[in-house]
Amino acid sequence: MCNLYSHTRNVEAMRRLFPKIRNPLINLPSQTGIFPDYQAPIIRNAVDGGEPELAMARWGMPSPAFALEGRKTDPGIANVRNTGSPHWKRWLNAQNRCLVPFTSFSEFSREAGGDIWFALSEARPTAFFAGIWLPQWTSVRKVREGEVTTDLFAFLTTTPNAEVGAIHSTTMPVILTEQGQCETWMAATWAVASYLKRPLLDGSLKIVQHGGKKDGLTNYG
Repeated sequence: MCNLYSHTRNVEAMRRLFPKIRNPLINLPSQTGIFPDYQAPIIRNAVDGGEPELAMARWGMPSPAFALEGRKTDPGIANVRNTGSPHWKRWLNAQNRCLVPFTSFSEFSREAGGDIWFALSEARPTAFFAGIWLPQWTSVRKVREGEVTTDLFAFLTTTPNAEVGAIHSTTMPVILTEQGQCETWMAATWAVASYLKRPLLDGSLKIVQHGGKKDGLTNYG
């Protein structure tokens, strides 16, 4: 389960993989360690029907009702695996899908000595997690914060490939590395887009760092 990733490149790096982004309204910071409930960038289909837009949202979709019994807060669900669940089915349409840019992600393994960071290469090029998002959801995420209304996102997971499986044997994020994959995720019916919910080919990822709650490479461009 991925609960830590980084995004350290700019908007133009995203455009090289997914050109259809309208002019962003925000400047993106370099984020070397993104945890659940942090604000992070997503690319979402515009509500007005225009080109997809860049926005900031909070990591963690609403939890199922059964998981909230007896609880006063809902910190959210960071990873979505069971897309057959009625809880998630309502948010799998194209309007609720998004691209989550990342440059590296971490899987924790006590046996391997802590956080193990993966990327497509040592250079950490931009890629995307296949995500879903939800606008203006009202909930109490933290007691001290009280009730808030905010945009939320999470990303899908699947069975791991060889590299991730050697560290974390159950899941890995659904990763999109080609323009056609990104366009399909953002526009196709779920019957078509669901085929993207698969692990990367073995050999597609490299371990780029051992340990640390942030990715040590911070180049931005």
